[in-house]
Amino acid sequence: MASSRWQRQQPRLVRVVVTAALMIMAMATTAAALEDDDVGYDAGTVGFDEGFSPLFGEANMERSADGRGVRLTLNRYSGSGFISKHYYHHGFFSADVTLPKDHTAGVVVAFYLSNGDVFDKTHDELDFEFLGNRRRHEWRLQTNVYGNGSTDRGREERYLMPFDPTAAAHRFSILWSSRAVIFYVDGVAIREVPRSAAMAGDYPSKPMAVYATIWDGSTWATDNGRYKVNYRRGPFTAEFSGLVIRGCPAVGNGQGQSGSDHVAMLRLRLGAADRDRDACAGAEFELMTAGYAIMTPRKRSEMRRWRRRQMLYTVCHDTNRYPAPFPECDVNVAERQMFWEWGESKVVRPRVRGRSGGKRRQQVAAGTTASATTPAPRLVSLQQAD
Repeated sequence: MASSRWQRQQPRLVRVVVTAALMIMAMATTAAALEDDDVGYDAGTVGFDEGFSPLFGEANMERSADGRGVRLTLNRYSGSGFISKHYYHHGFFSADVTLPKDHTAGVVVAFYLSNGDVFDKTHDELDFEFLGNRRRHEWRLQTNVYGNGSTDRGREERYLMPFDPTAAAHRFSILWSSRAVIFYVDGVAIREVPRSAAMAGDYPSKPMAVYATIWDGSTWATDNGRYKVNYRRGPFTAEFSGLVIRGCPAVGNGQGQSGSDHVAMLRLRLGAADRDRDACAGAEFELMTAGYAIMTPRKRSEMRRWRRRQMLYTVCHDTNRYPAPFPECDVNVAERQMFWEWGESKVVRPRVRGRSGGKRRQQVAAGTTASATTPAPRLVSLQQAD
């Protein structure tokens, strides 16, 4: 009897031991991450042909000599872009990006996750968008979060960057897990979108591919379309290197196939992707316990400081569009006073680089310099990378 009882209890004991071991591993990994917030930022890069394929404008793409980077160009004939060879169930995705110099009004460069090529009306998307500007004016950085086609409930934010993104490469990373989305710039978290039950289908949940593109956004990108792409100032070239893909593939994107039959088949396979989530459970556990997935007190402090200094617009304070904030918004009353009712900052102001001293002195003498108390123009154009 005792032997029989022991045999019946063995599977339960094994499960308990395995669960306990996993918990210990998670606690140890979390403790390591707490000691070193930079754990995981050295995730291995992939060669371009290993992880990606051309998406469009292949004539405007140039691979680096070592095969680990690519230059994307926009000219009067075409933009260009690439896509990962797989769609992924969550992951950590990163690229070192250098943006075009000089006059880039109307130019849009994007590094993002999406399944819009498959689910045109119910797509998910996570974006870094870089919005060009006039000569001596700063590039803008925008992040977007869309789930299940929720573009009418866009969760956009826009920032200045604390560096010149045309002078050297800077790292832009997206952490997407079943619990949160975190955007990083040079290893500093700049935005966290925790998943909540109230978000429902607005949280990106279907497998997504990784994209990088450069294209003509003249209709909206610079001052709501006031300044268009001037191709006499082109061509415009962005460089992508240090490409990182750390995630569990859901399904290949079938490079070499095309047409509506291929899209329909891919839609069916991705729509049924829940069947292979179990196969990705180990990868999800590794992702959730990696340093870049754990928001430590130090990371949150750095994020708040970055946002206070760099954020131009946040949907969380845009009461014109959304009288009630989204559930993931942590609205601070004191911080709210630093934003206009349309969500734009009262204190973070764009700078003009390289203005001549003589012209500046003339403006000061005439009293025509901008005042920090003057209401800023509204950022009415907040769109996604398509």
